[in-house]
Amino acid sequence: MSRHSAAAVRPARAAPVFFALGDQTRLELLDRLCAGGPLSITQLTEGSEVTRQAITKHLTVLAGAGLVRGAWRGRERIWQLETAELDVARRFLDRISERWDQALGRLKHFVEEVEEDEKIDD
Repeated sequence: MSRHSAAAVRPARAAPVFFALGDQTRLELLDRLCAGGPLSITQLTEGSEVTRQAITKHLTVLAGAGLVRGAWRGRERIWQLETAELDVARRFLDRISERWDQALGRLKHFVEEVEEDEKIDD
């Protein structure tokens, strides 16, 4: 990944994604949408102890973060995964990872210099 594309991601853009992903029920909904494709509220509620109302609220949070999109098909609303904002969050994490790697590299260099200085002093 280029440094330019990672630097373009601002925390304010990634924050809603991380907030939305911070709930187990929402993670499970995303997992189901990823595995099963577009699904209705009825399908998303099947096998769950979570009510339809709660699922709807969670989907609203996910939609607000740009992670899902709902479209009406007849009388049912069908929900599907949207990946663009996940890519934004991934790029933000990549940037943090790159900075962490740079910090570890500086620490390694410092420790090696100290060890070398100690060998010279002995």
